[in-house]
Amino acid sequence: MTTRFENLTFRFRGAPSAALDGVSGQIAAGRVTGLVGPDGAGKTTLIRLLDGLLLAESGRIEVCGLDPRRDSRRLRERVGYMPQRFGLYEDLTVIENLRLYADLRDLPTAERRATFDRLLGFTDLARFASRRAGALSGGMKQKLGLACALLRRPRLLLLDEPSVGVDPVSRRELWRMVGDLLDDGIAVLWSTAYLDEAERCDDVILLNAGRVLFVGPPATATREIAGRSIQVRHITGNRRDLLDKALRRPEVIDGVIQGDSVRLVLAEGVAAPDAADLGGGTKARVESVPPRFEDAFMARLGGVHKSALPARAAAAPTVGNTEAVVEARDLTKRFGQFTATDRVNFTIRSGEVFGLLGPNGAGKSTTFRMMCGLLRPTSGMARVAGRDLLEAPGAARRRIGYMAQKFSLYGDLSVRRNLDFFAGVYGLSGRRRRDAQAEMIETFELTPHLDRKAGDLPLGFKQRLALSCAVMHRPSVLFLDEPTSGVDPQTRREFWAHINARVAAGVTVMVTTHFMEEAEYCDRILLVHRGRAIAVGTPDDLKARARGADRPDPTLEDAFLDLVAAETAAAA
Repeated sequence: MTTRFENLTFRFRGAPSAALDGVSGQIAAGRVTGLVGPDGAGKTTLIRLLDGLLLAESGRIEVCGLDPRRDSRRLRERVGYMPQRFGLYEDLTVIENLRLYADLRDLPTAERRATFDRLLGFTDLARFASRRAGALSGGMKQKLGLACALLRRPRLLLLDEPSVGVDPVSRRELWRMVGDLLDDGIAVLWSTAYLDEAERCDDVILLNAGRVLFVGPPATATREIAGRSIQVRHITGNRRDLLDKALRRPEVIDGVIQGDSVRLVLAEGVAAPDAADLGGGTKARVESVPPRFEDAFMARLGGVHKSALPARAAAAPTVGNTEAVVEARDLTKRFGQFTATDRVNFTIRSGEVFGLLGPNGAGKSTTFRMMCGLLRPTSGMARVAGRDLLEAPGAARRRIGYMAQKFSLYGDLSVRRNLDFFAGVYGLSGRRRRDAQAEMIETFELTPHLDRKAGDLPLGFKQRLALSCAVMHRPSVLFLDEPTSGVDPQTRREFWAHINARVAAGVTVMVTTHFMEEAEYCDRILLVHRGRAIAVGTPDDLKARARGADRPDPTLEDAFLDLVAAETAAAA
């Protein structure tokens, strides 16, 4: 049964513009409809209207033959909703969460045992039925959320960014489970910030500023920009400089780093720039490549915000003459009998972007927190900027900038007050403090928001503020913990433009991410699994390990999945 909505309008009280403005579309049974758009586009608002949690000001909604305004009770029996944020109770076990949601959804007592067994088997959570939800990995939490949404065998399943913060292995498992549901005729609306996921959907609804930009199969939007996607290969110069130079040219509307190459999207009707003019060197070549849905998405939104491209940052402080700015030797962390990180070794050079990747529960967060000085190793050595974190943690931390996975600033304080607070934390005073704050305000264009509460900022400006607080004291090493989790591609491009500017000034970066396109920005990647390092190399090195006759041009996600699967099989 198809769900339809026509000319939906909704405005939050006091908002200057409508969250949804004349939105129309449909969600067909047995198909996955992707709901995509930048932050603040109206995706979550639309989902809540379909679930009856909000009521539209005007327009018409028919959800599985029901009107959410008149049939709210019957609607709960036909719609399953998995919210964007983990909506379960972390102090309850897996089975206790299922029982609670069964009560909330009025699941008959006689059906519960069979339903729980079916869902625990479907999600492979039967082994963890007695584990607290808060102790589950990110992927398992999402599986539990999906199980709770499926308690009443819905006809419509609403998934609000279910794969944010989830590793590629768990993302693939979520897609497999949803694919199985389609065989039962369930209609699925999948909101996502991952455009490779949107490309897998049967149909997409692209929203921007509350309005529909496109409705239809993703391949239709992709075909519209055929011939406008190019790749600069065999670059002998600095690929970050090439990307920055290309994005400032009028004929280029978008660009990303892909391993040793740079991918660009051209404006309509223009010729490709010459690779030498972009600083690629005499061996660089520009080649046409098939467009992706992400290219079409960015073209529909007008490309990157060129006004937000930063100037190159001032030179960062040097770190003596040591080659390794960040170093781990036999780094180990045990929690009781459990070994989270097991004798991990790596070095990071000055001005290098180093990625730490791995499945949920692989030990990368533990490793990352030890390198930041937030967690004390059980054994081994962690050295940052010439300082041993065990022997001189205070001296090491003064050279570190840290941006947490979740927005870690003070939401009730204004932007100005947050800058003041973190300047004090980093020991800045007098003229140095004033100059540092002024530089951050100018660099990240924070002036219009200085007196606004940090918690009320758009997500893109939250990212800017968090980064400005992390780099205000000009650290030589910057730690980024999933910095763009759940962020739309436009905001992600802007964020990495600022990071690349810092790297050009000599700052060393260590980053964790589940977003494989983001990992392409790294110079080298360390892949960890079950607490151990299983592979290290450039993105192109890792992709080469997944190349074969049946897959001549593998993605970094292909390499990630292959390497993890091989290590899992070897340990079996």
